[in-house]
Parts: sequence; C-alpha cells; structure tokens
Amino acid sequence: MWGYADTGDEGNGPSASIINKYLEAQDNHHHALDGASMEVDINASVPNLKEAGRLHALRRISKVGRISYRVEGFQGDNAVKNQVIARYLEAEQQAHAKQDLAITPANYKLKYKGERAVQGDRYVYVFELAPRRKRAGLFKGEMWLDASSYLPVYEKGRFVKNPSIFFRKVEFERAYGIQNGVPVPEYMASTIQTRLVGRVEVNVSYSNFALDAAGPGNAAEGESVETAACSLP
Repeated sequence: MWGYADTGDEGNGPSASIINKYLEAQDNHHHALDGASMEVDINASVPNLKEAGRLHALRRISKVGRISYRVEGFQGDNAVKNQVIARYLEAEQQAHAKQDLAITPANYKLKYKGERAVQGDRYVYVFELAPRRKRAGLFKGEMWLDASSYLPVYEKGRFVKNPSIFFRKVEFERAYGIQNGVPVPEYMASTIQTRLVGRVEVNVSYSNFALDAAGPGNAAEGESVETAACSLP
C-alpha cells in the first residue's frame, strides 16, 4: 500500500534540488533505451460496442531512437485492431519522436507535493504538473520520482489538448521500473472518451526487457518488421 511519509512544502530549497537532480538523471539516461527490446501486450476494448482485442508484439527501439513493432499475434475484433490499437501504436511512435514534450521546467510548472512511502523502505518524490501552454502531448497530472535515482517511476494525468477531433477526453497512467539504473516501462493504462463510440480503454503491459542485440525484440537484418506507422496485418 502507498502512504504519505511527509507532506512536504513547496519551496525553492528541496524542490529545486530534486528537480536539478532529476534533470541530470534524465540527461544521463536520455539514450539509455536506444537499442532496447521488450515484449508488449496491448488489450483494448470498446464497452458500448462490446468489442475487444489483444495484440502481442515485440517492440524495439533502434540505436537512433526509432520505435518498431513485430506483431506476433492478435485475438479479437478486427475493428479494435485497426481503429484502436493501430492508432495507439502510431501515436506512441509520434510522441516518442517529439523531444520537446519532455517533462521539464520549460514545458511544465512543477509543484513539489512531498515525499511518499512505497512498499518496503523505498520512497518517491511527488510533483504536481501543470503545462505552461495548451499543446498536444502535454498533460496535467502527477509525476513520481524514485528518491534514490531521481528517475520517474509513475506518471498520471489528462491531456490538455486532445490528439484527435474524435476524442473528448484522454486520461492515462503509466509506470516504470528501474533496472540496472535504467527506467523501463512496465504498464500503461488509458481511458479515452470519444465522440462516436463512447469510452475506449487501452491497457499495455511490457515484459522481457533487454538492452543487448540478442534481446527478444530484435529482428534479423532484412526481416520484415511492422512499424507503428504501418497498418497491422
């Protein structure tokens, strides 16, 4: 269970020091996931239409930071695959390529909310985030930083500008694990309120993370790889 260790107070002292260490950690790990691979399971559903689907794929980030997917299997409704999951993959690729959407003081007002205890003897620093401008990809919410590494372990919020005219509201949460000093995605959950079909839910889980070239997400040279920008088979 999560619990508060200290409510903390906003101020230049502790918050400025934590933010500086966070920015330094982010800079040091900016390309840490380049060349990494992992397995991904994407579960999506449209409750009002009683349609759902599950896609399993191998996800790889190239040495230059480009995301690609190799689809291993799909079960469910094709409409969910093509209209929900494929669009999610494309949006993820586009967001990953935009470095100017990073959580930094240039893009966000960061308000320190205090230190929070997690399982065992671990602690996180909690920041409230407010975008400095209304722009697609920025969100209002929270970020939790691991108190030992100053790397993000949890983010949640609501996008301040919808990425599509068909969306009314997009809320999400995502978690990271720290493996060998590297922040690795663990899961992401989104709830999208659309104008046409109502609520859409997307849940993504990651596993079998590897940094070396022999990792599970790598494809042999010349092998066909499904990218986020392509239609799914």
